[in-house]
Amino acid sequence: MIGIAIVALVIGLVLLFIGLFVEAAKFLLWIGLVIVILAIIAAILRYIRRKA
Repeated sequence: MIGIAIVALVIGLVLLFIGLFVEAAKFLLWIGLVIVILAIIAAILRYIRRKA
């Protein structure tokens, strides 16, 4: 599960940077942002479950 979160985080960051540097691909900025947020939520949920 943590592997999927890491892959999602990396993909999200790549899309985020592409969206920042390429004006024509503004939608990639939002897609990258959503993926990064989902990866962070998944990591937090995994951390909470491990503690319980």
